[in-house]
Amino acid sequence: MTDAQKTAEDSTLRTTGDSPPDTRPAPVPLLEPREGTPAVTAAAEELAEVVSAFAAGTGPVAVDAERASGYRYGQRAYLVQLRREGAGSVLIDPVGCPDLSALGEAVADAEWVLHAATQDLPCLRDIGMIPSRLFDTELAGRLAGFARVGLGAMVENVLGYALEKGHSAVDWSTRPLPEPWLRYAALDVELLVDLRDALEEELDRQGKLEWAHQEFAAIAAAPPAPPRKDPWRRTSGMHKVRRRRQMAVVRELWTARDQVAQRRDVSPGKVLGDAAIIEAALNLPPNAHALAALNGFGHRMGRRQLEQWQAAVDRARALPDSELPQPGQPLNGPPPPRSWADKDPAAAARLSAARTAVTALAEELNLPQENLITPDTVRRLCWEPPADPSEETVAAVLAGHGARPWQIEQVAPILTEALHTTGA
Repeated sequence: MTDAQKTAEDSTLRTTGDSPPDTRPAPVPLLEPREGTPAVTAAAEELAEVVSAFAAGTGPVAVDAERASGYRYGQRAYLVQLRREGAGSVLIDPVGCPDLSALGEAVADAEWVLHAATQDLPCLRDIGMIPSRLFDTELAGRLAGFARVGLGAMVENVLGYALEKGHSAVDWSTRPLPEPWLRYAALDVELLVDLRDALEEELDRQGKLEWAHQEFAAIAAAPPAPPRKDPWRRTSGMHKVRRRRQMAVVRELWTARDQVAQRRDVSPGKVLGDAAIIEAALNLPPNAHALAALNGFGHRMGRRQLEQWQAAVDRARALPDSELPQPGQPLNGPPPPRSWADKDPAAAARLSAARTAVTALAEELNLPQENLITPDTVRRLCWEPPADPSEETVAAVLAGHGARPWQIEQVAPILTEALHTTGA
């Protein structure tokens, strides 16, 4: 038994509503991995040894990945950390070893343990690592009713150890990676399996383990997310832009910025800020001199850059009306709830009753409302309820929107009642 497992065995899990923090034992700082900080695997022959060691290991595999969000273009992995009983911990450089499919295949039959799996799975998939089974310790914490579900908080509350979290937002594309960063990265997988084991026991105690298994299976089976439609519409401050010509400026500047960022492999925000894009859209500058006077296009920006951005503005100014973007994206589903009272008062009443019922049940079950049932699913049901609402027809609608069996079992009765009390 590891020290962490003993701590988990000896301590009571602290979920929502437990004793005040000042009555708990002080967490034990976790300063070094058990076998020391491993050297970075960055060559094919070293990777082959890792593959062999992890294939021979036993039990679940702890997996984590570090990206360079805010520094580099895209969400690729710049470090991958793994740990397995019998193999120890490894740190792999996906720049030097861009294809980890052999490693993924070596542990394909094992359960992968990740924290906030949906954040790391896309970049892991890009380098050939795709789990068939997983355990998400963050999601497990949500289902178990923990108020704080970050990795550091979970390790502290469940296992009694304090992780050093000072390097979470550093530029992981840096080479060589400093030793303190590598130690931090190795510690992120040091106790993941221990945390998994303790959370499994807690979920089983609460009668929620099967719920968790269904959630984990859904994450593992989910296909890659499709590309966003009109991603420029998510520019921060877009709510200020009202006219179609201004929207065209946002679109042109966003697209030009994205091309530059991709070519230079830097975060788009480092090329041109969202606030500058919105400023240009609202003012429609006629030339580079006028553009330079706007916030975000200050004196530090060179003439060539100004001309590049002004060219994007000019393209938007020259578009015929027929090619200007429409004010909003076509709705795929119900309108925003704030407009329901005017558009369909009965639907607004259904939504109010349903939300109240879901809130009460989530509190009773000690888990977040969005994990009990997604707000979007509730909105869709209330906007277009079945003609004859019964538990069976409501359950069918919920299943059609992707609700898991455990969610349907819990919420179908209360949502059916909500629809009936409001005359659906």
